[in-house]
Amino acid sequence: MKKEIILTAKTVEEAIENAVKELGAPSAEVLQYTVLEEPKKGLFGIGAAPAKVSFVYETEKTGGDIALEFIQRLLSDMEINADVTMTDGDNDDKVISVVGEEAGILIGHHGDTLDSLQYLANLAANKKEEGKKREYTKVTLDVENYRAKREETLRTLAHHMASKVLKYKKSVMLEPMNPYERRIIHSEIQNISGVSTNSIGSENNRKVVIYLDDAKSN
Repeated sequence: MKKEIILTAKTVEEAIENAVKELGAPSAEVLQYTVLEEPKKGLFGIGAAPAKVSFVYETEKTGGDIALEFIQRLLSDMEINADVTMTDGDNDDKVISVVGEEAGILIGHHGDTLDSLQYLANLAANKKEEGKKREYTKVTLDVENYRAKREETLRTLAHHMASKVLKYKKSVMLEPMNPYERRIIHSEIQNISGVSTNSIGSENNRKVVIYLDDAKSN
C-alpha cells in the first residue's frame, strides 16, 4: 500500500521527522522523498520560506488489502457499478461490503454465489508468497447487507418450524445449508423449550433436523 503526503517545515530534516510520525513509518530510511522547495532564511525574517517535501511510503499489503483488491478487480471485470468498503469485524476478521443496484447478482440462490466469492477472497488474502510472511486474515464478504437479512430470515424460520414440531409432534427437516447458516438455526433453537436440533447428511448436503426434546421441556 502506498501512502503519499506533502509536508512543510523549517528544515528538510524537520519535515522528514514529521513524516515518519505522520505516516507511521519505522524509520526515515524506508521513506522516499523529494524536496520540492528548499527552505529560505530571508533577511531579518523577511522573505523566509519553509521547506516543502513530498514523501512516499510503501507498506506491505495485508491480507485484507489483497482481498479488497480482488473484489474490486472482479467488479471491474464484470462491469458492475458498486461501492466497495472494508472495515474491521467483531472477531479480528475483515468485512468487505459491496453496495450498489447491480450488486445483487453476486448473492445467488440463498447466498451460494456470495459464499463462493468469499471463499475465493480468503484464498487470495492468504496465498503464500515466497519470501513474504503475512498473518492469517479471515475475510467476510457481504453484499447489500445480505448477511444480516438472511440471519433474520433464518431465525424466523427456526421459530416457525419449532412451532410446527411442537404442534404436530413430528420432526421437520430443513433444506441443505452451509455451516454458518446451520449454526444460526442451532443457536436459535437452543432458546426454544421442547425442541432440539441435529445435522444429518454429507458435508455439501447437510440439513438441520428439528425434533421434540422431552427432556428439554421438563
